[in-house]
Amino acid sequence: MSKRPVPLQIAEIANGIMDPVLARRAGISTALLGSWDEIAGEEFADCTRPEKIAWPRRDGGDEAGYQPGVLTIACEGARALFLSHAQGELIERINGFFGFPAIRQVRIVQKPVSVQLRHRPAPQPLRGEAARRLDAMMEGIESDALKRAVQRLGTAVLQPKRGRR
Repeated sequence: MSKRPVPLQIAEIANGIMDPVLARRAGISTALLGSWDEIAGEEFADCTRPEKIAWPRRDGGDEAGYQPGVLTIACEGARALFLSHAQGELIERINGFFGFPAIRQVRIVQKPVSVQLRHRPAPQPLRGEAARRLDAMMEGIESDALKRAVQRLGTAVLQPKRGRR
């Protein structure tokens, strides 16, 4: 009897491909990029992005071993001034994420960070059979937050396709 292969998530495959490239080119990992919003906090999550970590060169004769690096962060406009004042706390959060003193300094570069997203209009409320079907699916849900999330998802999924009305 042969063993069935364990299915991999696309994120695992992408991380496996991207991590070595990011580590070589920028000195960062997809884990840092993926957790940046929590690390930067509400105040800076929307206006900053980690770009690279510059690690000090090692001489063959240096017995000191590991040395922390410099993290370059892209920051939008005037918010860079506020980020520079909060960089001590940010360094603590980053080092807490890594679990060791990985960063000794933050270098801030002013540049656009946020990508202008084109928001789709909210789907129209369901009517008729589709609305009854969605209501039946949500009957046992007690959490209001979960109920709203299922409502949004169900409305988007059960929406009549354009041109098939």
